[in-house]
Amino acid sequence: MNPAEIQSLIEEATFDYTMGDNDAALTKLGRATAAAPESFEAWHALAEINFSLRRFDAALAAAGHAHALRNDDLFINTTLSRIWMEKGDKPMAEKYGAQAKILGWKDQLKNPEAPQGL
Repeated sequence: MNPAEIQSLIEEATFDYTMGDNDAALTKLGRATAAAPESFEAWHALAEINFSLRRFDAALAAAGHAHALRNDDLFINTTLSRIWMEKGDKPMAEKYGAQAKILGWKDQLKNPEAPQGL
């Protein structure tokens, strides 16, 4: 699959999830991650959907893949913090939460004119 097809599959999966078709969403994201294991967006979407379905081990595995691809992403660090908190590991949750805060501060320093807190 080319990058546009992967992106389309991720968008379809997101739509399926928002329409309540969790199985279709997970199947499509499974196809996306198999076809493009370097797709940060596919792994992050898979982590978020599994998290919302309270499938924390699957969410953690997908988030781990995404983090390995882009460890300086504010959102994947936030996702990992949320997952670890739900799994009851406060030190790990705090580790990723702190990393997310640092990344947020760095972004603020780079973009001081950007609206904050939206």
